[in-house]
Amino acid sequence: MKQTNLSNRLYSLDALRGFDMLWIMGADRLFHALAKVSDNSIIQTMSFQLEHVAWNGFVAYDMIFPLFIFLAGVATPYSIGNALENGTPKNQLLFRVIKRGLILIILGVLYNNGGFQIKPLSEIRLPSVLGRIGSAYIFANIIYLYAGKKAQKIWLASILIGYWILLRFTSAPGFELGDMTMEGNFVSYVDRLLIPGRLHLTVHDPEGLLSTIPAIGTGLLGILTGEVLKNHTATPSKKAMAIFIAGAISVALAQLWNLVFPINKNLWTSSFTLQAGGWSMMLMAIFYYIIDVKGFQKWAYFFRIIGINSILIYLSGAFIKWDYAAKEFFRWAEQLTGPPLDAVIAIVSILIVKWIFLYIMYKKKIFLRI
Repeated sequence: MKQTNLSNRLYSLDALRGFDMLWIMGADRLFHALAKVSDNSIIQTMSFQLEHVAWNGFVAYDMIFPLFIFLAGVATPYSIGNALENGTPKNQLLFRVIKRGLILIILGVLYNNGGFQIKPLSEIRLPSVLGRIGSAYIFANIIYLYAGKKAQKIWLASILIGYWILLRFTSAPGFELGDMTMEGNFVSYVDRLLIPGRLHLTVHDPEGLLSTIPAIGTGLLGILTGEVLKNHTATPSKKAMAIFIAGAISVALAQLWNLVFPINKNLWTSSFTLQAGGWSMMLMAIFYYIIDVKGFQKWAYFFRIIGINSILIYLSGAFIKWDYAAKEFFRWAEQLTGPPLDAVIAIVSILIVKWIFLYIMYKKKIFLRI
């Protein structure tokens, strides 16, 4: 835990990160619970959009993970970039980047497997959400440190096209080249071959080895967006418009690519990278324009409290029984409503308790920094 100066942070970046984290904190469960007690078409649609697609396809819930990686990239020109401008040697920054990434990878393994519990290797899952974020962070930042803006774009294009070629001309043994089924694609085969322990989906892991490569592209999209935001020559309104248009173009390209290379979060296909990256850019542009350009910040305070300590609240479920804490404070509310609304009240209670915890951390200026 560290005390951190917040004065130089981009308000919209923290707010969007908090908006993203809110769904993992329990807002997704809230809409699922509401869908069980209401036939309202909007609630039913939201509940549908908050369930991952089984394989090919895309819904809003598939945005949450890549948006985190994207936002980590957006922060790079402000963190690593500012350090470079202040004369910090590249080798020192490289060490910092690798250290942060490795800590995330280790935390991911611990989070997946109940902390420091001793388990047989066959029961341990090594790939993780935090591991994917850490790996993508390391490689995207190394590219940022040693490549100019033009070279970064070349890296991005090369990663996306190269990954497409890889999957197009390979397969698991016994399957036709270009097979994109869960068991038949080459990426899943490599995970089964090289990753010890268990895979999340038995024959495939959505946070596996080769599928991390296009996730680096997601980080690069964030870095390129951050460089536009940090550009001092363009007006804030023009920067917001440029990012939004770039995002819309990215989504359009993703839809075209989807015709031959399906949008698939589990494989993090190149079309998925552009789809999720495009929507991430548009969301970033909207939040930036409303909050930082127009100055409407009060409404985003709720999200910023979450976004500033997003890693803390993500990890907290491993050592805090939030449902137990919420029941201690809001049992009376569940008893007043009774079933089936008590399930909705229970989830709202957990969200309230988590936010109050983060608010206290914020007021004491205590943040989990890696």
